[in-house]
Amino acid sequence: MSDYERALFYIQNTEWDNLLILMVRTKDQFLAKKIEHFLHAYYYAKKKKNVEEKLLILLRYLDFTSRISSEF
Repeated sequence: MSDYERALFYIQNTEWDNLLILMVRTKDQFLAKKIEHFLHAYYYAKKKKNVEEKLLILLRYLDFTSRISSEF
């Protein structure tokens, strides 16, 4: 399972601790940064809209990487 599939699985199952571990271990710095921004918003944002925005950005990146990897 790739890091992108793991990230999606952890998001779907709200396994934030595992998502944090993935953020530290992944070699994809873009993925790590997007996970970091989402988790920070999830724990510290005062508005739900900010959390939703960061989640959407992360999911778009995961979708983008899955499209790229399927082309190869």
